[in-house]
Amino acid sequence: MGLIKSAFKAVGSELHDQWKDLISCENMDNDVLMVRKTTDTGVISKKSIIRVMPGQCAIIMQNGKVLDASAEEGDYIFDESTSPSFFAGNFGAVFKEMWQRFTFGGAAQNQQAVYYFNTKEIMDNKFGTATPIPYQDWSHPVPNQMTGGMIPLAVKVKCYGKYTFKIADPALFMKEIAGTASIYKKDQIVEQMRTEVISVFQNILNELGTEKYKVPVLELPSQTDEIKVLMDEKVYDEPIRKRGLNIVVFAVESVSLDEKSEQYINQYILSANASMQQGALTGAYAEAVKNAASNSNGAANGFMGIGMMNMAGNGVFGSTTQNAANGAAANVVATTQAQNNVTQNSVDTWKCSKCGKENTGKFCSECGEQKASSDKKCPKCGAKVENNSKFCPECGEKL
Repeated sequence: MGLIKSAFKAVGSELHDQWKDLISCENMDNDVLMVRKTTDTGVISKKSIIRVMPGQCAIIMQNGKVLDASAEEGDYIFDESTSPSFFAGNFGAVFKEMWQRFTFGGAAQNQQAVYYFNTKEIMDNKFGTATPIPYQDWSHPVPNQMTGGMIPLAVKVKCYGKYTFKIADPALFMKEIAGTASIYKKDQIVEQMRTEVISVFQNILNELGTEKYKVPVLELPSQTDEIKVLMDEKVYDEPIRKRGLNIVVFAVESVSLDEKSEQYINQYILSANASMQQGALTGAYAEAVKNAASNSNGAANGFMGIGMMNMAGNGVFGSTTQNAANGAAANVVATTQAQNNVTQNSVDTWKCSKCGKENTGKFCSECGEQKASSDKKCPKCGAKVENNSKFCPECGEKL
């Protein structure tokens, strides 16, 4: 018994007397996976027409055994005298194996029926993590105190997205799930698939968080292709495939961190920014101290500015760094003042004998009188005395 493909794309009225029954399944939308069709008597007569629409696979069964099948659209004439033709479309090898091996128990005796399978991509299947899933985030590495190396930051994420699937093996789908039901819809399996998809996704997350991939946690939605490749390589969706189904697209639409993970990353970012700011302030602080130390006249003003800088950076440096900086500034101030005192004491000052103005140069800045020679001596002891001295510093003789 087999199918002969009709030369006509549609069964016209002129062929009405030549065919007994027309079996077709017109409406197989995104929610319908399998539909059983037969005649009122449960027997498909010779010369009956079996129509296969685009995106469908038709399997003719009798008493639980496969008679013929086709996944190629068109009209087929059922002829009991011919061998199975298996107009396979994309299921050639599957159909031949079905014909040789597939037997479905529980089918009624002397019953013939056509089982139509929706082979289109079943769209708009949502998934989401009910609880946060652990993830190793290499975009925020932290030091490993045991080894001295870097390890990923452990976070927990919630992910939401969609996936699509197709019936890859109609016989296996029928044997494992649909049976001989008159109709089998997506909502009868989608909840079970959602649970298994989450398990698949968790395995993929564990892989993407390894040192081999190091995918940043917030870039997971862009890893659609990588997720599908990993799924196929590791066969993480094996339980789904064992039912004759195959995941086609797996897309992560959004990723969110749980509350503690958000706190970890915020602290990480603040710490990184503080380290950068500390480096900048340390350089500016050192430069300011250097400039203040080299300015003998404005050291005090310079260190007042440093004090303001230190107050602004207190949250970054901390009290220990601030005290050290203040101590260094005080030492520089003391050194600068000592240098100024030495400089001032080493200058030779004299008092003008004409107007009494104190001067440091050779001429009086007030009246222009020339500085007198310092060769004056005490008439009693001969000690050298200043020109404006009234008594000898050695013997007390009045000059």
